[in-house]
Parts: sequence; C-alpha cells; structure tokens
Amino acid sequence: MSDSQQARAAHGVARATIHDVAARAEVSIKTVSRVLNGEPAVRASTRERVLQAIRDCSYEPHPQARGLKGRRTHSLGLVYENPQEFSYVQKALEGVFDACRLRKLSLLLRPCPEQAPVDDVRRFVLQTRVDGVVLLAPLSDRADIVGMLKELEIPMAQVAPGAAVPDTIAVNPKDREASEQLTDHVISIGHRRLGFIQGDPRHGSSHKRLRGFLASVRKHGLDSGEQAIAKGWFTFDSGKQAASQLLCGQPSPTALIASNDDMAAGAIVAARELGLDVPGDVSVVGFDDSPIASHTWPPLTTLRQPISEMASTAAARLIDQVAGNTHMAANQEFDCEIVVRKSLAAPGGAAE
Repeated sequence: MSDSQQARAAHGVARATIHDVAARAEVSIKTVSRVLNGEPAVRASTRERVLQAIRDCSYEPHPQARGLKGRRTHSLGLVYENPQEFSYVQKALEGVFDACRLRKLSLLLRPCPEQAPVDDVRRFVLQTRVDGVVLLAPLSDRADIVGMLKELEIPMAQVAPGAAVPDTIAVNPKDREASEQLTDHVISIGHRRLGFIQGDPRHGSSHKRLRGFLASVRKHGLDSGEQAIAKGWFTFDSGKQAASQLLCGQPSPTALIASNDDMAAGAIVAARELGLDVPGDVSVVGFDDSPIASHTWPPLTTLRQPISEMASTAAARLIDQVAGNTHMAANQEFDCEIVVRKSLAAPGGAAE
C-alpha cells in the first residue's frame, strides 16, 4: 500500500476511485482513462485538469487493472445470481452463448449467491482476465459491482437493469409498457376486480411492471388500492402465498396478474386449493413466457419477453465494443407480446 493510501486508510477515508477523479475534473471516466494510459487525443488543458484531480484525490489506479489493458483473452464472463427458478437464466445463457459462439469467443460463467460480495466478482474478472462481463439482473443493479468493473475498466453489458449506467451497454424489455398492455387486455374482456403480484424488489423490472399495472387501472378508473397488490419474490411459493392472500380478501379479484410465470403457476395452485376454478372463477396471467407457462393446467396466458434475444444482443454489442468496432453504449429496449392461452377468460366464462 502506498503512503497516500495508508494515510487515507488511517483516517478512515475510502480509497479514491476513477469516478472521484472524473467528478473533480468535470470530465468523463473515459477521459480519465485516456490520460492514465497516455493516449494523445486529449487536450493539454484537460489533461492537466485530470492530473491535478488525480493528485487532489490521491488516486492510484489498481495495479492489476493496468495489467489488463491491451491483453485480450477472447472470452466473456457471464455473472448471475443463483436463481431458485432457472428458466430466466437458462434463456439468457443461451443468448450469450450464441453470440460468443458466432464470434468464436469463450464464455466463462460465474454464478453468485444472493448478496454476493463484490470481492468475489473482482477476483473472478482479475483471475480469468475476461475481455468483458455481462451482468444479469439483479446483479446489473448492484452499484458496488458496477462501480468496481468501471474502476477496473472492464467493459460490461447490463441485462434488464432498473436504471442503465451512463456510457454502458444495457438491454431492457419494455416492462412498464408491456405490463400496462397486459392489464389493458385483461380489463378489455370484462374484469374489474384485479389482483397484482409483485416480483423481487431488487429487480428493476418488478417496479416497472407494477407501474404499468397501476397506469392501466387508473386509466380505466378502477380501484388500485393496496389491498389489490401482494408482494412476491419471483418464486413459485411466493406466488402461491400472495395469491392466497389476494383471493381471501373481500371482494375477491376475478383476475390475478403475476409479475412472472413461476408466481402465476403458484397462483393457479393457490386458487385450486381454495376450491376455485381457473379460469371459471378466477383468471391468472403471467409474464415472461418461460417453459412453465405451457406446462401448467390450464396453460398460462402470459407476456413474452425476448430474453435470449436481449442477452445475445447485449453480448454481441459488448464483443463489438471490446474489438473497437463500435462506441455505442445506449440503452436498447425490446418489445414484448401477449401470448393467449387457457388461463384467461371473461369473468365467469370460458377461456378465450
């Protein structure tokens, strides 16, 4: 540890990051990186301002990060949280693998436990020396992991983040718009008492889907009180529990909208255990069009998001960025579509 780092540690001050330098110099992180790497395409006045900010912040680049520059391994890392339900990760994995296969890159996987320590991810990227990292939700929303990758100057792509980081590749389904569209469809066939099952609050998509539901019920002048909303965690068991809570309320909803298919499948079981017919007594719809959607009885009406396509696009854009073929790092959004099956019907009626 250098003298400046020891001094900062002695006073309980966190190690300065490249973000601190960029903020103090009022430049982008890329500009700081160019100065640190001695690149010529920086104006003299800007270079001096960055160097002064480096001195003021006592900033020292991570020595291993410097060793990564310019040494490609022709591999990507996929970092994801170990899920209780694997269908989402499986589709994302297929998409990223396809992009790597087409471009002849290796794909290294790093499954993480819930609340994974940022140091675990740091060790993974430093030991494997991957050229870039694809982050799946909810890790794509972890500010500590994203910040660490930025500091190490590891190119990354975020899949389904709640808010995309500037100058970073991100792909998202149009969650809010899709949820509003699905709710509109349920209302259009006659439902007026709706229940909504939220997803894992750590996922940005959970909040967007709730906002879409609320936008639709307000638009149609329906009740959107708290009694119509139950919290889940994107798991079968949490969906079953949330559905039981909603269906035992008064008045009982005639349709349940779950934030993913696993929770919707749990909702169907909860309805059956209460002696209710699906969709005769209560309709159930989901989100994602995961494999379970066509295996429930009745099969789920759901909203298909192009998970594999999004993940493949994120990986392909990341590979292009690493190769220097593009500098575009804007958020790219994907449309979703309603898939109609037998779990949705008009109130008291047969399936559509």
